[in-house]
Amino acid sequence: MKALRCPVVELRQYTLHPGQRDVLIDLFDREFVETQEAVGATILGQFRDLDDPDRFVWLRGFDDMPSRAKTLESFYGGPVWKAHRDQANATMIDSDDVLLLRPASPLGGFPTPSDARPSPGEPAPPPRSLLLATIWYGHGPFDTAFVEFFQQRVRPVLAETGCEPLAYLRSEHAPNTFPALPVRTNEEVFVWFARFTDEGHLDHHLNRLRRSERWREEVLPTLSERWARTPQRLRLAPTERSLLR
Repeated sequence: MKALRCPVVELRQYTLHPGQRDVLIDLFDREFVETQEAVGATILGQFRDLDDPDRFVWLRGFDDMPSRAKTLESFYGGPVWKAHRDQANATMIDSDDVLLLRPASPLGGFPTPSDARPSPGEPAPPPRSLLLATIWYGHGPFDTAFVEFFQQRVRPVLAETGCEPLAYLRSEHAPNTFPALPVRTNEEVFVWFARFTDEGHLDHHLNRLRRSERWREEVLPTLSERWARTPQRLRLAPTERSLLR
């Protein structure tokens, strides 16, 4: 599969008022997908966090940082956002938890999806999979040597335990080209995403990983030297109109 042309990716985690997640998802999927893509963004995926009923997670991609600025200026200065921003903002407690990322290698970007996104209002079957996003926080940059370690040492163990990464990315440190939307600066992260058929499949992988001798002896010692804090795992259920589903 060819990688999507998204050299810049935002991983956005929103904390919402209780009971408001489906309100935001309905609005987002109806009004904010095609209208953002019409001005240059790629809406990679929208998700419910399985472990937090008040968290909405989504991924947005761009061709580069200058086009990101142009795209966001067009969308947030345009009529659709102005018409619906009050309703959207009313669902949110915090929308500033944003990591700016780039593929960690030429093959690290998200693959082209095999299925088209359902049209707005079109009856759609429930998504066939779940995603796991694993965020590793580092003391320093995840450099080329670490990417090689991930490819040569980490991926084989993940595959042994029932997981094949869909994409893997690291921090993008270019200046924020649209300051009206904050991003988390001074973070060093390496994030990988994987797809699973259901919660049982995902949990089986995590259990096997914990029991893996290769993981404990060949992978964890190197990771532990780099980790600044405990990795974050997001178990994500795609919405009906998510491209990653």
